[in-house]
Parts: sequence; C-alpha cells; structure tokens
Amino acid sequence: MRLNYSEQGTGSTVILIHGMFGSLSNLGSLARHLANRFRIVSVDLRNHGDSPHDPFMDIPCMAKDIIELMDALNLQSAILVGHSLGGKVAMQVALNYANRVSKVVVADISPVAYKARQDSALDALEAVSKAVLSSRSQADKIAAQYVIDAQTRAFLLKNIVRAENGIYRLRLNMESILEYYASTLVAAPEGASYHGPSLFLKGEISAYIQTKHRPIMQNLFPNHDLQIMSGVGHWLHAENPDDFNSRVEEFLDIR
Repeated sequence: MRLNYSEQGTGSTVILIHGMFGSLSNLGSLARHLANRFRIVSVDLRNHGDSPHDPFMDIPCMAKDIIELMDALNLQSAILVGHSLGGKVAMQVALNYANRVSKVVVADISPVAYKARQDSALDALEAVSKAVLSSRSQADKIAAQYVIDAQTRAFLLKNIVRAENGIYRLRLNMESILEYYASTLVAAPEGASYHGPSLFLKGEISAYIQTKHRPIMQNLFPNHDLQIMSGVGHWLHAENPDDFNSRVEEFLDIR
C-alpha cells in the first residue's frame, strides 16, 4: 500500500508515525523542530488521514506499509518515531526489518499485548460515522455524548472533512478499525530482538508503560533507554512538546 505522506527538511531521514485516530499532522511540532537538521517524513497510517482504505488492518501489515514507503523513497534505512499505535508499528518494523532501522523512538507504549476495553473515543467516532452530517458542530454534539473533554473531541474531529456534496464525513475507515480494534490492534509486536539504539518515552501519569513490562522491553530491545516525562500522560508530545522534542533530538544526536 502506498501511504500518504509529507516531507520537509534535509539530512538523515526520520519517519514520524502517528497513533490511533490520528494523522500525519499529530507529530507536527516535532517535525518542525527537527526539520532544520533532518529530512522528516510524516505518514498517514492505512485507514487514517489521506492514506488508502483497506479491509485488513493489523500491526505487521502496517509495518510492511512503512517498508513499502521506504522502498518508494529509495531509503535503505531510517530513524523511526512512533506514538501509541504508531509506536507499535515502529517497533514491529524494527523487529522484522532491523537492517532498515537505524534508531527507534517509541512514545508511551510497550511491546506487550493490552486488554481490549471499552473506548469512549471509539464509541464517539462510530456514532459520528453513522450520522449524516451537515456541520462540524453537529459532529461535536454527537461526540460529546461519549467524550466529555473538549480537547479530546477536537483531536478526534480533525478526521472530519467536507465532501463535494457539502456533507461532512470521517476520513477514517471505521469499518476496519472497529473490526480489528479489540484484537490485532492491541496485540504485541513480535519478532527477533532489535539491537539498535532505542528510546522509550513514558508519560509519568500514563499507565501504558509499566514496571512489569521492563523484562519484555529488555529482551526485545536490549539497547534501549527509558525516560519518564514528568507531569504528562499518554499525549506527552502534545502536553509538553518542548520537553518531548528536546529528548528526541538529544537521542538522535547520540552516535
């Protein structure tokens, strides 16, 4: 699959991979921060943003999408940075195609399987996808029945676009996301150990990276560093972009 992407800057290539329900703009602050020294390629995962829709959606196929993009861009290797689901995809690429990854940064996710749970964001987007929308405010009213926080709704509703007929719709392929959300999308990345430099960034008040995960992280990524960002949760790159950006840049500078 040929993923939609944007690029800026010159130098060593860094591929930025967003999380669930996101798009290539989600790591935009980091992209702008690094673009004066690196070539930044920001991608839309399959069934997200402006990338093609496909009925099949699991971590290995999304990792293969990244490799196919690298092939199309004639990239023998690249640095990968991924948040949440994007972090899982980045880890899967590193574990399955180690010679194509020079470094990997994983933001607030572990290489473990997570229990499927009720997700208000998923419920909100499913409800929005079933409605005939004449305005963004209508979509927000529907989403507000499931998601109280206005900032979270604003993030989710970035996926709303206006069609030529004036009706608003979701860019997300909700049918595929709903089918795979509770199974393969919460699965652990699998493969041989990746011995290249790896950085895991954990939000202090997020539970996605836990002490009990450390042995698995050490086994799969023996050359990793774990850093904890204080006072932030799962959306660490948005809650404290200056700290997040500087930590990533410092890691990329290590030879």
